[in-house]
Amino acid sequence: MKIDTAFLNRCIQTLNEAQTLLQTVEPESIQYEMYRSACVKEFEIILEQSGKLLKKALTPYMHSTRAVNKLFFKDVFRQAAQYELITLEEAERWLVYRDNRNNLAHDYGVEFADKTLSLLPAFIKDARLLECMLREHEYD
Repeated sequence: MKIDTAFLNRCIQTLNEAQTLLQTVEPESIQYEMYRSACVKEFEIILEQSGKLLKKALTPYMHSTRAVNKLFFKDVFRQAAQYELITLEEAERWLVYRDNRNNLAHDYGVEFADKTLSLLPAFIKDARLLECMLREHEYD
C-alpha cells in the first residue's frame, strides 16, 4: 500500500508560499505578522505529519504495529535513519527541528518565531525529500 502524502505536500506548498510572501512585506506590518504566524503553524503541522507518516513507512521493519506506535517522535527519525529510509544527517536535522518546535510550544515569542524562520530553507528542502520518499514507499 502506498502512503498518502497529499496533505503533507499541500502543507509544504503552503509553507513555501507563506515564506515567500513573508520576504515581500515590511517586518513592522500586520502582513508580516500574519505570514510569520502561518510559517510557524505550517512548520508545526509538517513536523507532526512527517512523524505520523514516517511511522507508517517503518511498519514493515518493526515486529509489530504496536511497537511502531509506541515510538516517540525522535525515535521515529532515528529508526528511519537506521533502516536507511533517510540519511543520518537528515535525521539529525529533523531532531533539531523538533527541539525548535518544543521550544516554541513552551515559550512562543518573536525570538523563537525568528529562530523557526531561520530554519525554514533547510526544513522545506528536508520536508520535500521526506515527502518524496514517503510517497514512493510501500508499507503493509
